[in-house]
Amino acid sequence: MLKYPTLLEQFRSFCFQNNATDFEKAVEYFAVFGGMGWRVDLSKPLEELIEEKVLANYRYIHGDITQITQSNPTHHSLLTALATGDRREHSAFKKASVKREEGEDSIDFLIENGLLVFDKSQEKPVDEKDANSDKLLFTQPFMRFWFSSISPYYKGIKEGDYKEVKERWNHMKEGFSNLIYDQLVMELMKKSFKDDPKGDYIVSIGSYWDKNVEIDILAKRKSGKMIAGACKYSKSKANKSELTKLKEKCAQAELDVDTFVIFSKNKFSSELKKEKGERLRLFSLRNMISLMDDLSKKDLLVNTNKKY
Repeated sequence: MLKYPTLLEQFRSFCFQNNATDFEKAVEYFAVFGGMGWRVDLSKPLEELIEEKVLANYRYIHGDITQITQSNPTHHSLLTALATGDRREHSAFKKASVKREEGEDSIDFLIENGLLVFDKSQEKPVDEKDANSDKLLFTQPFMRFWFSSISPYYKGIKEGDYKEVKERWNHMKEGFSNLIYDQLVMELMKKSFKDDPKGDYIVSIGSYWDKNVEIDILAKRKSGKMIAGACKYSKSKANKSELTKLKEKCAQAELDVDTFVIFSKNKFSSELKKEKGERLRLFSLRNMISLMDDLSKKDLLVNTNKKY
């Protein structure tokens, strides 16, 4: 099985290479350019960089990507369906109007060629009939951006007309980095529980989903104890109802959870802060910044991609 750099390794490399100091901006730009090893001027507006580095070089980047995908229309349809949908394998087949057998062959090809990896629910549902399709993740953030926001609008782009692609990006950009945040929160949790005084560190982490429930983060510790987490991205503070909803989801899924984690981009209500303790941890952007600590040349990944 091929070994790819983790998202955290890609993120730290991106931050070191581009002298990132603002965490939120680093995530926003990484969600678009991450994994390619390109130098990005973070002082420029993101839309300007997309036009300068991606749209202006569309033909060359498209050529490089089609060497991997072999210009196969099924591969491209599925990649766009995954980049714009709920990431479930069977949802992508439906969205791309691809038959299951053909779709599974295509997914196998895309995994073997390094574009995708499977993302499986951390626990199986208690009732087998509630089981749902596996999800998939792009191995590089840029490929998710390309197939969600660039590839579907190739006709206009080839003619130098960027109107449609810009409208699409304006519609998508607000929540586009949330998936990256979800993955980085998981990395922060691994780091946080790694220093547990009892040595009860995290041994597996991901999400949980079945036909009825979705839980942003579910982790298992060395002792077998489980941690469930929720991520909140809205502009309002996270309040006690976030914890209540998370506990209800865990009960519905019949998960025996020992510790709860809430991540909020915009702080916490005083009521929720009072609940903080051994069984509830609260993570904010201030905590996330530690993922950029002690960046050095050793964090820089060697990339063989062409530089744009």
